[in-house]
Amino acid sequence: MQSVQHKIPNGAGHLLSLHQTWDEARLDRRKRPVVIVPGYGMNSYIFSWHPRGLSLEGFLAAEGYEVWRADLRGQGDSRRTFGTDDYGLKDLALTDLGVVIDVMLARTQTGAERVTMMGCSLGGTIMLLHAALRPEHRIGAMVAMGTPVRWVKVHPMLRAAFVSPWLVGKLPLRGTRALCEAALPRIARLTPWLLKIYMNPEIVDTQAAREMVKTVEDPNRYVNREIAEWIRRGDLVVGGLNLAEALPAMEQPFLCVYANGDGIVPPETASFVYRQIGSAQKALLEVGSREVQMAHADMFVSNEAHARVFTPIARWLEENAI
Repeated sequence: MQSVQHKIPNGAGHLLSLHQTWDEARLDRRKRPVVIVPGYGMNSYIFSWHPRGLSLEGFLAAEGYEVWRADLRGQGDSRRTFGTDDYGLKDLALTDLGVVIDVMLARTQTGAERVTMMGCSLGGTIMLLHAALRPEHRIGAMVAMGTPVRWVKVHPMLRAAFVSPWLVGKLPLRGTRALCEAALPRIARLTPWLLKIYMNPEIVDTQAAREMVKTVEDPNRYVNREIAEWIRRGDLVVGGLNLAEALPAMEQPFLCVYANGDGIVPPETASFVYRQIGSAQKALLEVGSREVQMAHADMFVSNEAHARVFTPIARWLEENAI
């Protein structure tokens, strides 16, 4: 398997990091390249690592796809040059994601004119915002994983964390990764119920905390303020556009994936996009069962991820995203 890192200026004072991965022996150039966009307070590392097998990136590359994982500003190896940390969801959706798509299509080995985009959690929201704000976008198919648009249901802990838009917009957060590394094994051992809104320790190797937390980033306080206002309002409104109301106009093939035990983006919220989007080719994939409850991060790093998440996504891509 081959991997190349690209450092790309976004034109707003940030250098974005993109990783391009493919398996030369299996690459099918008829398939559009896939780009994976990470979500809130994280980078794309989680898509390139799994404690017990192929990562999502590796799995899709083994299926013949050229896979790109994108770190937008404030994520992973992306770095600020002359820009500021005063940016919001519109900047990430229009500026950063626009640059990512342009670079992908200029450098892809497939010759594709459109990309397949996989947005995870808030990354899915950013993907949908890009499609709504840029009608001439070059996204050919979309996969949203645990993605909120309208907060049909909000976990009480999440509502409490974002209760004050003014406060969360004022407080810069630092040291989040170190805190998570220290806390994760202890929480999994002593109070696993607390962890289960994000990750089910019964199906995740939490002893690999040092590797797992490499995906954690300090959240941006300006984005935090937007999220707090969004949760209070229910719908996301950016630049006068209500994203929920824009979904019926989207016609790209669409797959909505959600975890049945997700406390971060509950099923009622994550499945709203499927019900609202205008795509004629759309599918809903619930992962987990009564016996095996799956939470937000379980879709990427759990023992169940390969069979319940990666495989059905690959099958859907094969049928709808070429």
